[in-house]
Order: sequence, then structure tokens, then C-alpha cells
Amino acid sequence: MENKRFTKNDSGFACANCGFDVPPLRYTSRNHCPRCLCSLHLDVNPGDRAADCGGIMDPVRADPDPKRGFIITHRCRRCGALRRNKAADDDDRKLLIALTAAH
Repeated sequence: MENKRFTKNDSGFACANCGFDVPPLRYTSRNHCPRCLCSLHLDVNPGDRAADCGGIMDPVRADPDPKRGFIITHRCRRCGALRRNKAADDDDRKLLIALTAAH
């Protein structure tokens, strides 16, 4: 059975896709760029940094959730893995809305 534990990991980083200097989120872990919404395939479980892939994960859709805001689905360019993550408060809203029409 897959372990769904969450490991807080709120480090800033440079986006591997667009180069934006992404600051820490401060209230939870940040796993994607707020500007282009791309992520890296680093985790097996949220925040654990246990994945071996390291590929860029593109946002492929966003689903509005009345309680949690938007939920972004990312697909890894390298291995095709799909992962879902809650959008952050400072994520590009125009991109999120455009991704809701992508499915």
C-alpha cells in the first residue's frame, strides 16, 4: 500500500522550466512555480524528495474545488507520471482558469 504521508519541504527554488526565482510559500510546502505552474518529479509522497525521475512536470489540467481552490494535475515529461497538487494563493489565476478548459 502506498504511504500518503506529507513531509513539509518549503524551500525556494529556481524554476527548471521558466527560470523564475520561486520564494518559499511560508504556510505549507511549495512544489510548483507560481508563474508557469510547472513542477519537478522529485517526490514519491508529497515533500519526501524520494523519486528518481527528476523530469519537468507540466500542468495539464486544473479542477476547481469549492473547499480547496484549484487542484492542478501535472504530467511528467520524462516518465509520464501524473500527480495532483493544490494550487497556491499566488499561482497565476489566468493559467489556472485556462487549464480548467483543457479537459
